[in-house]
Amino acid sequence: MDTPSKDEIRILIVDHHQLVRTGLRMLIESVPGMKVVGKASNRFEALALAVSKKPNFILLEIDLGPEDGLDFLPELRETAKDARVLIVTGVKEIETHRRAAKLGAAGLVLKEHTGEVLLKAIKKVHQGEIWLDRSMMSILLNEMTTPEDLDPDTSRIAGLTDREQGVIALIAEGLKNKQIAERLFISETTVTHHLSSIFSKLGVSDRLELVIYAFAHKIAKMPK
Repeated sequence: MDTPSKDEIRILIVDHHQLVRTGLRMLIESVPGMKVVGKASNRFEALALAVSKKPNFILLEIDLGPEDGLDFLPELRETAKDARVLIVTGVKEIETHRRAAKLGAAGLVLKEHTGEVLLKAIKKVHQGEIWLDRSMMSILLNEMTTPEDLDPDTSRIAGLTDREQGVIALIAEGLKNKQIAERLFISETTVTHHLSSIFSKLGVSDRLELVIYAFAHKIAKMPK
């Protein structure tokens, strides 16, 4: 049995339509380094494959016919702890996109986009970056820069050390803890301690919220 490379993107596709699942598989497996390890049409199949196939990446549709993919997104993330989740959907409601982000999706691509956009999103999200539709990002940024929040945020940001601001900038670039440790010549444990301190000081709960906060308050630059 072949042992997968640690850099291989092992993808689980969760979509209600067989034609979409087949098309995504053909697109994905045309790229070296990407492999579809499972295809699911509902919650039961998705969770079972997450256990048996151990994907490190999940493509999840929100509209699964009788089911809402977001209803079991937290359970899916808990089952496949090492997997990044990218939403690939035809659902355009901004409130639904916001919910997906808050439930831990690392990115979202609308099905109206090209296959090239999807493949780029998969690579970026796998590397640790966030991939959101521009309109969604704008809304999240606006929510984080309301006037009543400006004074508290000024004091929070002022409480960051130079090292913590450096860690934030590297997180925004999409670097993982190990890469940050190598870049800053510190241990991964130290990076983890810095992140815990940053989360506490800024009042964010995960890397997604941190990246959005950093972009909103110009602690880090948005990628072009």
